[in-house]
Amino acid sequence: MMRALEFLVALVIVAALGVLAAVVMPGSGHVDRSLDVGKDLRQVYDVLDNFHRFPDYSVLRTLDSSVDFKFSGKAYGPGAEISWTANDPKVGNGGLTIASATPNFDKIDSNTKSASIVWDLDNSWRGLDKHFTLDLERKGSRGQLTTVKWSYDVSYGWNLVNRFANLYIHGDPDSFIQFSLNNLQNVLAGVPNIDYSELIPYIAQTQQAPVLMVSTSIARKDGLDGLDDATNKAIGQIQAAAKKLGVNITGPRELITTNYGDDTFTFDVAMPIDSSTLTVAGQSQQLTVATPPALDASGAPAEAGTAATPAAADNAAPGSRDRFGRLVIDGNVRALLAFGGSTLEGVWNGTFAGVPQVRDMLKAYAQTHGYKFDDVINRSYDILVTPEVKDAGGNITSYAKYDIYLPITNAPLQTPEQEAGMKPPSPDSDSPASASSAPAAAAPAQAASAGK
Repeated sequence: MMRALEFLVALVIVAALGVLAAVVMPGSGHVDRSLDVGKDLRQVYDVLDNFHRFPDYSVLRTLDSSVDFKFSGKAYGPGAEISWTANDPKVGNGGLTIASATPNFDKIDSNTKSASIVWDLDNSWRGLDKHFTLDLERKGSRGQLTTVKWSYDVSYGWNLVNRFANLYIHGDPDSFIQFSLNNLQNVLAGVPNIDYSELIPYIAQTQQAPVLMVSTSIARKDGLDGLDDATNKAIGQIQAAAKKLGVNITGPRELITTNYGDDTFTFDVAMPIDSSTLTVAGQSQQLTVATPPALDASGAPAEAGTAATPAAADNAAPGSRDRFGRLVIDGNVRALLAFGGSTLEGVWNGTFAGVPQVRDMLKAYAQTHGYKFDDVINRSYDILVTPEVKDAGGNITSYAKYDIYLPITNAPLQTPEQEAGMKPPSPDSDSPASASSAPAAAAPAQAASAGK
């Protein structure tokens, strides 16, 4: 009897000590880790202010490759949500919601020194009001670095069992942050290092259209004059083919980039026509979309893209199909159905020298926002909407306007800029420069010359 009483007394003492220990333990928990990344603050902000890249850098997929992610709510900014389900109990089920992001994306430029994003967390970890805070700070002598401080905060209230969980805050929460930060750095390394903060991109839905197309190329050292000569020659061939076919050209020239290399710029010049059925070599032909060339006998892919002289490579007669499935009109002209689907669109007002830079901006923007693109199968292209105007002395009086398109998938209906009602600049945003100087950039950034 005495032993039983001693045991009960000891049990009460242990319980009392446990309760006392829990009471004096903190009612909240905090852990944080920091990492410097070699990216502009705006790019880091954009990756973290939406969840479409979260599966790529989160440690969850490392722990369970079969984890299933689902997106809901807004596509970008506060209100965006992601949830996951997993078979591995260490991963479990959970979800995140972007609670706040300050400042707003349109207030972040090269002068912005810091930003903060808060994610509300719902998972099996103990506690209440669980959230991650991602503080960004611009660093480096030229502001080229960003410090990412990723914090986890939780409230335990007066739940004594939850308070003991604070002993393990350097377990799962800490490792989640550390591994995800390292993966985030790898994801950001794949984003082109370019400032797109002045870009106002739109998501546009394009329709398939019949076009006549000529493939060509120039040496980069030939600059804008070489580009104009090659483009005008291709346009002349397309116009002659359209006249011979009895079809009408219905829009401005479209330039599809095949390879913007260090020495050579290879591209296709296309112009829309008013018929998708053409009569070539006495046969009526229905135009189709281009397809990637099949593998050769060795199992290697056939030459990708379009060459400067595809007719010689194809050795195809008029009325036949080349290796891309395009209808051969004559030695240089091909016909096909082009474009169609979602595209990320940017506007450039100036000379063509700025178009490649805007194209790179669109690619970087797509990567930070989680839009997928394949620049081998669905290449970027630009349309000369409004040609530049010169006076009698050769001075530019009005800039050309180019619409640049990057075909994308896995994208929402609108970009954040569209939702906010922001508008791209017009060709008259700035006054043209004098004839003795290069045209000033109306938007988004100053372009380098095409020949360098």
